[in-house]
Amino acid sequence: MKNFLGLIVAILLMASTTLAETEDAKKQDGRLQNAGQVMSEVLKMPDSIPQYVLDRTKCVVVIPSVLKAAFIVGGSYGRGAMVCRSGNDFTGPWGAPSMMTLEGGSFGLQLGADATDFVLLVMNERGATSLLRSKVKLGADITAAAGPIGRAAEADTDAYMRAEILTYSRARGLFAGVSLEGTTLRPDHDANEALYGRRMSARDIVLGPGPATPAAGKQLVGLLDNASPHPVS
Repeated sequence: MKNFLGLIVAILLMASTTLAETEDAKKQDGRLQNAGQVMSEVLKMPDSIPQYVLDRTKCVVVIPSVLKAAFIVGGSYGRGAMVCRSGNDFTGPWGAPSMMTLEGGSFGLQLGADATDFVLLVMNERGATSLLRSKVKLGADITAAAGPIGRAAEADTDAYMRAEILTYSRARGLFAGVSLEGTTLRPDHDANEALYGRRMSARDIVLGPGPATPAAGKQLVGLLDNASPHPVS
């Protein structure tokens, strides 16, 4: 009888663990889909990311719906995804997404919105490799600047050319460059494990040869493929 009861308990534990893993995977799918939707809407805006900038971008980080309420109780918090051009020199096709977490900062009142989407463009190899390796603080570990807007704009000022990350926000239909200095950004290893079913580093996911892009991430990757298929040095 004891052996039978033990078997039942083991089965129930396994079932609950599997259910939790399935729910977590669905949650990451939802975040990827939201990131794709945000990027789709941003790219359709008349005053969006300049093509000049997008073609020189190594990685794109999309953090949907960072809520103001989260800031009131002790700091901002948002979760999204990063997609990079594949290959060690970040010049290949856009690869599979790595889940990311944004924390800290004091931008809760950005544009007076209840929720703000953030898009961060990583402009050089040093910035990309730093993000793939560990948590970084914008403005301290890595240089950041509010990004320029307008399809025909050229980011030729010293501030834009020196920045390792260009940062944008979108709230209530308004898209603008925004300063995120003091914010930290890091790979979300637990979310990546839930999404891909095994523990992998963000670098292995992004640069390959890694996993195939999940179905939920294909909109985001496809949008980048269409918007900027070939990098420009």
